[in-house]
Amino acid sequence: MAPGASAPIADKEQETPRVVPRALSNRQKAAVVVRLLLNDGADIPLEDLPDDLQEKLTHQLGQMGLVDRVTLDAVAAEFAEALDSVGLSFPHGLAGALDAVNGKIAPATAARLRKVAGVRQVGDPWQRLREIPTEDLADMAQAESIEVAAVMLSKLETAKAAQLLGHLPGPVARRITYAVSKTANVTPEAVDRIGWSLAAQLDQRPTMAFTDGPGARVGAILNQSTASTRDGLLSALDEEDSNFASVVRRSIFTFAHVPTRILPRDVPAILRGVDQPVLVTALAGAETEDDKATVEFLLTNMSSRMADNLREEMTERGKVKQAEAEEAMTQIVGAIRDLVDGDAITLVEEEAEE
Repeated sequence: MAPGASAPIADKEQETPRVVPRALSNRQKAAVVVRLLLNDGADIPLEDLPDDLQEKLTHQLGQMGLVDRVTLDAVAAEFAEALDSVGLSFPHGLAGALDAVNGKIAPATAARLRKVAGVRQVGDPWQRLREIPTEDLADMAQAESIEVAAVMLSKLETAKAAQLLGHLPGPVARRITYAVSKTANVTPEAVDRIGWSLAAQLDQRPTMAFTDGPGARVGAILNQSTASTRDGLLSALDEEDSNFASVVRRSIFTFAHVPTRILPRDVPAILRGVDQPVLVTALAGAETEDDKATVEFLLTNMSSRMADNLREEMTERGKVKQAEAEEAMTQIVGAIRDLVDGDAITLVEEEAEE
């Protein structure tokens, strides 16, 4: 080398070789991300994936071996960039879309689309079964074999399972309870198949035009009727169908039912929703023993000062026409219904007759 000449750059600095990330497929990248999240303690709902994807992911996790730090950092950065670029996420498939719009579209439309989606859907069928009324579960349990009903009972929450047994005839409940002892060897696949089969029955049910049963609808109408009309129609129903008449009677709530269906602590809340003249008319117009019992119940569970004032006004009011008294009583019942519908108070349930 000539005097004064500079040495080559390669001779002055030793470059460190750059490590290039491994080229991974999308499935391998997904396995890396899942493993990274699981290591950090993240709760990933992998069970919501279709079965074939769960199987492919599990196999891929078992094939990955070791992944170098540079590759891991590159996959993590790519995953974070993909998350940042997401503006909106939509559900997977028709079944997922139906779950997203549940309660927002017409029930008839939802039922028809669920049939199109097929029986197998993404998610847990038992969660859907846990949300339906216990009475419907009882009907399903009686329509199925004892073994299937035992699996159903085992998959329900303890409180709901107890309610289910209460809605079943005694002999059926005993057979199902005993059959639970024979479910020890039932496989998860069998439980899953039973769940989807039962859920499919919900989709096959015809869409009902009315949310309330016929007895509740007739009872609501008779609640607003006069006593003479109500008694006459109930007598006619007894002659036509005594069982239906009993259902209607349990759905009826009148002024005379207040002492047995209202808690004493709820009386002040009820009275706040009734105008004073209406209250005086109803109390002064009570003639039957049941209505008089309601008057005494209301006066006993309000302040003594208010009760004394009402008694004075009742005396001054004098004789009340039956039509006016019934109208005032109906308004009080309406105020109670508004509080019940608004979850402000709760009616005491009457025991059904044997």
